[in-house]
Amino acid sequence: MIELLRIKDLALIEDMELEFAPGLNALTGETGAGKSFIVGALNFLTGEKMSADLVRPGAAKAVVEALFYLDDEQVILRRELAADTGRSRITINDRMASQESLRDLRPKLLMHVGQHGQQKLLQPAFQAALLDAFLAPPAAHLPVDKTGLLHRLSLLSGRIADIENRVRDLTARRELLEYQRGEIGRVAPVRGEEDELMARKAALAHSKKGREAVGRAMELLVSEAGAVRLLADLEREIGAVADAFPSFAADREAVASARHALRDLGQRLRTAPLAAALNDDPDAIESRLFELAQLKRKLKKSLDEIVDLNVEIEQNLNFLDVCGLDLAALRREERTLCDALAETLTALSAARREAADRLSARLKSELSGLGFAPQLDILFDFTPATVYAAPHLAAPLTEDRARILWKPNPGQPAQPLDKIASGGELSRFLLAVTSLRAESEQPTLIFDEVDAGIGGLTLGSVADRLVALARESQIVLITHWPQLAAKADRHFQVQKEIEADTTSTRCACLDPAQVADELARMAGGGEKGAALARHLVRE
Repeated sequence: MIELLRIKDLALIEDMELEFAPGLNALTGETGAGKSFIVGALNFLTGEKMSADLVRPGAAKAVVEALFYLDDEQVILRRELAADTGRSRITINDRMASQESLRDLRPKLLMHVGQHGQQKLLQPAFQAALLDAFLAPPAAHLPVDKTGLLHRLSLLSGRIADIENRVRDLTARRELLEYQRGEIGRVAPVRGEEDELMARKAALAHSKKGREAVGRAMELLVSEAGAVRLLADLEREIGAVADAFPSFAADREAVASARHALRDLGQRLRTAPLAAALNDDPDAIESRLFELAQLKRKLKKSLDEIVDLNVEIEQNLNFLDVCGLDLAALRREERTLCDALAETLTALSAARREAADRLSARLKSELSGLGFAPQLDILFDFTPATVYAAPHLAAPLTEDRARILWKPNPGQPAQPLDKIASGGELSRFLLAVTSLRAESEQPTLIFDEVDAGIGGLTLGSVADRLVALARESQIVLITHWPQLAAKADRHFQVQKEIEADTTSTRCACLDPAQVADELARMAGGGEKGAALARHLVRE
């Protein structure tokens, strides 16, 4: 039940607060006064989208908040709509929430029945879902079981189709794949091999130059006229100089140190690391590089791409070899699910036929109280509808899907609603359906001008049903009929006002005298309108 609704800076509404009664609440006013904005605000609050251009001009944001009672607990919803970005922010009991959480909560809070509900009532899918909502336990879970099995079968058939498509593609390419695998296998490239070979080739070139330089350096160091021998002679002579002149003793040591350093250099040159690179065969390297280049030209790919291609080819060919087993396993699983689905559909069809008898009787009772002839008859016509088909099935799996047929008057054949139902009849039919649905769900019912097409004595029947329904569920009724508004426990009048070139929508809760004035206006005004209003108030 909704107790309090506040709307701020939405469309023509500057700041509006409505405190609803537990029973029947009527919203009335001239066409275009803004009643639809109030319903739109409730829909926005409970999860529907709203355009940013509906934020009141000059305001940074629109705010809608409401206090609900759900299972004797307070639920406070608040939703803001930013004018600049169009984004909304939602809180439930002062905690941030998502639109999905609102949509999950909405069926427990509100059931909006508008004029478009008549068109929805004519749709076969809605009629089928309506019947499913009245399945008795334990059959009530069968539609959910069916949906779950169909979802699993959909995923499974998708996997089967993917495998079959891949098999067809790879089978058409198998000759090419095997040719490519043979060419790659003959060369057997390794990732990074080409770069390594080029590095070894460069090392060979550097090693050859280095070896030649080593030879020349050794010649300069250790030959008969090499630096080591010359320094030995120099050391001897400087020694003699130092003996004669002690001030040259340090120079003798320096020459000796240089001779030892050059001798060590010669030893290191004899064991230079370039010797390892010289063990490579340059012809073998060139031959391998040529082989790799030919493979790259044939396959028009880089060496790393060829290595990856080889892995992919092996995987694809291995897949072709084992996919038959995978498909067989998936087909067995599919058959098992199909058997379970067939059993569920059989039980569901039987349960629907049983529920159809109960629902027909309930609808007839409701409609009889809404001014239809006692001879009214409602039937559910069942036709088979394909639910799942697969090549291995002897026949598609079907279910009995319901469509409502009715005979509003004696002597007529039963026909679909869209063939013979008038607007007024559809309005009453929708009211009857809503009444039955509300019995189990118990949300606040919002009737948005669903009384269109109703008049005369029928209005009395509809008013009586709304009053009875309001004892079970809270109702917010938007109507242009004084006969219906007069039954309200609380009456709100919606008006459009213009002040200082600014248009605003106001909503006031009426006292008894104001209710009489509003009923008179709705009845056409003047003395006749006032007389009808007095009559309705006395009732």
